[in-house]
Amino acid sequence: MKLTSSKKLSALLSQMGIYSTLDVINHLPRRYETFFYSPVEELRHLEHGQRAVILGKIITPVRAVRFGRMSAARFYISSLGMDFAVCAYNRAYLGTSFKEDDLVTISATYDAKRHELSLISIKKGEIDENHRIVPIYSLPADYPNHLFADLVKKSLLSLKGEIYEHIPEIFRRKYRLISREDAYWRCHFPRSKEDVNAGRRVLKYEEALRFTLHNLLIKRQNKALTKGQSVPIDLAKVESFVSSLPYKLTGDQKKACGECIKDMDDRSLMTRLLQGDVGTGKTLVAAVLSYANFTRGCQTAIMAPTESLARQHLDYFSSLLGKTGMNIALLTGSTDRQERKRILSDLKDGTIDLLIGTHALFGEGVIYPNLGLAIIDEQHKFGVNQRARLLGKGEKADLLLMSATPIPRTLSLTLYGDIDVSTLSEFPFKARKVTIKVVPENLSRAVATLKKTLQRGKQAYVIAPRIEGEGNLGAIRVFASLDQDLPGKCVLLHGSMDEGEKLAALSEFKSGERPILVATSIVEVGIDVKSADTMLIFGPTHFSLSSLHQLRGRIGRDGSEAYFYMLISAPTEEEKEKLSVLVNSNDGFEIAEADLRLRGPGTISGTKQSGFPEFAFASIATDLRMFECARQDASYILEHEADPQFAYLLQEARKSSQGISLA
Repeated sequence: MKLTSSKKLSALLSQMGIYSTLDVINHLPRRYETFFYSPVEELRHLEHGQRAVILGKIITPVRAVRFGRMSAARFYISSLGMDFAVCAYNRAYLGTSFKEDDLVTISATYDAKRHELSLISIKKGEIDENHRIVPIYSLPADYPNHLFADLVKKSLLSLKGEIYEHIPEIFRRKYRLISREDAYWRCHFPRSKEDVNAGRRVLKYEEALRFTLHNLLIKRQNKALTKGQSVPIDLAKVESFVSSLPYKLTGDQKKACGECIKDMDDRSLMTRLLQGDVGTGKTLVAAVLSYANFTRGCQTAIMAPTESLARQHLDYFSSLLGKTGMNIALLTGSTDRQERKRILSDLKDGTIDLLIGTHALFGEGVIYPNLGLAIIDEQHKFGVNQRARLLGKGEKADLLLMSATPIPRTLSLTLYGDIDVSTLSEFPFKARKVTIKVVPENLSRAVATLKKTLQRGKQAYVIAPRIEGEGNLGAIRVFASLDQDLPGKCVLLHGSMDEGEKLAALSEFKSGERPILVATSIVEVGIDVKSADTMLIFGPTHFSLSSLHQLRGRIGRDGSEAYFYMLISAPTEEEKEKLSVLVNSNDGFEIAEADLRLRGPGTISGTKQSGFPEFAFASIATDLRMFECARQDASYILEHEADPQFAYLLQEARKSSQGISLA
């Protein structure tokens, strides 16, 4: 049902992505404010930062005031024989809704320095016992909370009897779920914490069930697709190639190669995730599979998220595959016009067997006559649409996704449905010894550490969480400070630089011309400088644990002892707990589990634009068990498709999954 509202309100709602009454009721409160009135003795002895709930009368006009870029509403209220100054920051508009002599209930924190109450929320009149829990919504600054709550109530009343049940009765009984309509009322206007939990449980479960059913349907569709090519892999040639390698495969690498080759030889399309910690040898597995694909007369495309990683892959794959007769080329955004034209021509006529590059691999004019295998490195750096566009260049090509960010099994099942996963846990070489310390943030001590590194003839990374920022949180500012103490020794690298500047900076660092690289987490992936044995991290709590673990993997790559310092002053207990995980563990899967527990699934990838799903109601971090149950229920639905109670969900899932690949 469409909303009827004024132009001003429509503009505010459109900012929030709200265009219908269903959108309104799906915009759940971000938190709840409890209004249990503070006793008089508590109000007489408020301490700084203490929260108070007061029923009182406004005894002055509500004035809008401005100071600099800030605005506020100021007024006084009288309660229980006491007068209180109230300041509502960034809510100068309150004067339009609240007047002198109004009886109001306010929730506020006491500011002892200013001797005033800093307003959290305000409602007219006394709050009765049934409305002591008030929903607080994420809203534009000039949209009062109580007005949106009124809109929610109107929307729910207008939809009375029209909020239909989507969860099949068998599962509603199984989990004792209340109705959807009741769930929305309890989420928006709860009388207790139990109401909130019961309401959200319904909406979370429905979302989890829809998501897992969608994934399982896509998986089934993928299994039904058959390859365009039918030439089998020449296993004898593959075995001969593996025997010729300068080092032996680990047990995990052999197993992963076997699993992938079996999939590639099958008539069904392969969609497999190869995950493993930094240094477990995923790229070597990719090289073996590229050669296996070559033995059946097919082309391979390998896509990397950055040009520096793509160039590194070119060097690596050329060194391993150069003598096999494979023609290997590199295509990136910075490839000049003439070279690009030649590469596209060679690719189109089948001369190129392995094309390595960035997003340029799925650009206009890129034609693969016989793409048999697409490999996507650091797959979480690409969105689903980008992966699909690369696959769309081939006639039903096999797909291998690679990730150095280990994903807990329970999470990977939820995120990828029933996608096949191969895991590398063994390291080809002896484990690097990395000394890890949490040390106070001190620039002069950092300079002393870097000087010792240079005296050893080694190189170092200095990492900051932002490009620009206060103190030592910005890479540009850190670089400027270090460059004064270590002139000519440092080079700067960050994401806002153009590709040419990035490559020049990396070249200076790799050659040792400038042995200290000051950067953001852009170095997390694809930089391999064997002589780098030191890393200093400013603001380590601004990174996910998985990102810090990835960064740690950049040092000590020649097998020598390495030093990893996290610089932070006066960390909180929570920050100490987080960083201790990294100090005490070198297991990427343990660290990923801790990241999931501490910060949620968005940080497993280290980036929000990772292609991981974002949910409106559920959270993989807190509702993983619910997703597991929903996945079992989705499997049950597919086993009993003829049952009419599943018809609606199946119809919706088929619509959403039509023509989509899990890739």
